[in-house]
Amino acid sequence: MSTERVKCLIVGSGPSGFTAAIYASRANLSPVLYEGMQPGGQLTTTTEIENFPGYPQGTTGPQLMEDLRAQAVRLGADVRTGMITKVDFSKRPFTLTIDDEKTILADAVIISTGATAKYLGLESEEKFRGQGVSACATCDGFFYRGKDVAVVGGGDTACEEATYLAGLCNKVYMIVRRNVLRASKAMQDRVMNTPNIEVLWECNTKEIVGDLSGVTGVIVEHKSGELIKKDIHGFFLAIGHHPNSEVFRDYINVDENGYIITEPDCSKTNVEGVFAAGDVQDPRYRQAITAAASGCKAALDVEKFLSENK
Repeated sequence: MSTERVKCLIVGSGPSGFTAAIYASRANLSPVLYEGMQPGGQLTTTTEIENFPGYPQGTTGPQLMEDLRAQAVRLGADVRTGMITKVDFSKRPFTLTIDDEKTILADAVIISTGATAKYLGLESEEKFRGQGVSACATCDGFFYRGKDVAVVGGGDTACEEATYLAGLCNKVYMIVRRNVLRASKAMQDRVMNTPNIEVLWECNTKEIVGDLSGVTGVIVEHKSGELIKKDIHGFFLAIGHHPNSEVFRDYINVDENGYIITEPDCSKTNVEGVFAAGDVQDPRYRQAITAAASGCKAALDVEKFLSENK
């Protein structure tokens, strides 16, 4: 197994990873970035993006990630395909194994492996992903102004997404499999006091229906066995995200949901010299712009760390 030594290793290639690579390159840290199993991250599955600064006409997820990647490469980042399969953060330099084939020794590491939205696992859900099926109301709700949409879930996230969408859309159906909401009392009250939200209690999504234009409806099954069809144009998943932190958990502290815990207002983890950025440490905002900002912070933190630990 070959071994290589680098100053700054970035794990992951979403907005946080590429932004970290841009800043680390300009600081002459010669960063090496491994793209992971989904080069470009979650945004590569998103079609239109209108809320990322600097794109007055909007752009697409894949194009935004290609632009960020090209900028990082132009400034000197070494972007590689490959996935981290094993780490040893017990001592510096840190040891990371790539695809069980190559060993990297790194003086500092930035973890930016992101998070993966949880889906229901329906074939129709996969078919219409990016054509009416979304896991981010803040990202995509704008495209359904004045239309009817559905939100799946009964927790705080689902209630937040539903009330956000209610301000944009004509009607919001909440598909809830229990007879109560799991959300906090305050969030429940907001949902119940929003006139254009209708909760479909004790229902499970059976199928998302549509045509070449995208989603046109959803069929849900009540616990009684009754099938109910609602005409909608947007179908939003709000059943949680899964942070991609497993390979690091023997050394890095995570919360009860697996999100990496960083120190307040910076990217430091519990291991000195290991930093985290983007959705893998952000259960709250999960936006491309906040991920990019945290990638900037991580690179600046690495630069300071390396200058103090030469």
